[in-house]
Amino acid sequence: MNLNEKQLLTLFMDKPFFIPTSIFTSYTKIGLNDQQFLLLMHIHQFSQEGNSFPTPNQLQERMGVDETECTNLLKNLIKRGFLTIEEEQDSDGRLSEAFSIKPLYEKMLLFLDNSGMEQANQTKQMVEGQLFRRFEEEFSRPLSPMEMEMISMWLDEDGHATEMIEAALRESVVSGKLSFRYIDRILFDWKKNGIRSVQQAKLHGERIRQKSKGTTSRTDNKAESSKVRHPHYNWLKPDKY
Repeated sequence: MNLNEKQLLTLFMDKPFFIPTSIFTSYTKIGLNDQQFLLLMHIHQFSQEGNSFPTPNQLQERMGVDETECTNLLKNLIKRGFLTIEEEQDSDGRLSEAFSIKPLYEKMLLFLDNSGMEQANQTKQMVEGQLFRRFEEEFSRPLSPMEMEMISMWLDEDGHATEMIEAALRESVVSGKLSFRYIDRILFDWKKNGIRSVQQAKLHGERIRQKSKGTTSRTDNKAESSKVRHPHYNWLKPDKY
């Protein structure tokens, strides 16, 4: 093994520097510039080496900036809450000062949480927007303010999922009873019977239709089946079960 190969092996076996990818890719979004971020990383590295409170002089030697600029960067990071100075106790009980970049991680977690909530809200708005457009397509007209308010009530006050509202809309279309009152009655019936998924709604509807078939004669059933391709339960009638 030649000298270059030995040096390369030593480099690969050196203690790794660990930092979460989310911090490395998003530090500018939480208000850090390149110099500030690099300084925090050097503090982190010094800590891994056993020096938890490096001096501005030690830091500037690695960063290539003068000591005054390094001191100003430290003050700025402390003032803006990205860095703190804490007391730590060694094995002999002696207290000493130490830098902590824990606030950096806390700010990043807050940023990620907010980003996740923002993404969830955007997704929710998109899905609900599609639901409103689906109603307009089926009714072949723009919805009135009152109708839009009713859909919002189904979502926000009654807690119906968008897929359940759309399923109720489909049920009303296939049944030939397209009206908000009919859809509201379907949703009320599903909620009363603990129906929480589209699959449960289908099974529930099949059970109701089977009971409805039992109340008519075979002749009527045969005649009705020749006219109507998909018999459906009339959700506006009082429950018979």
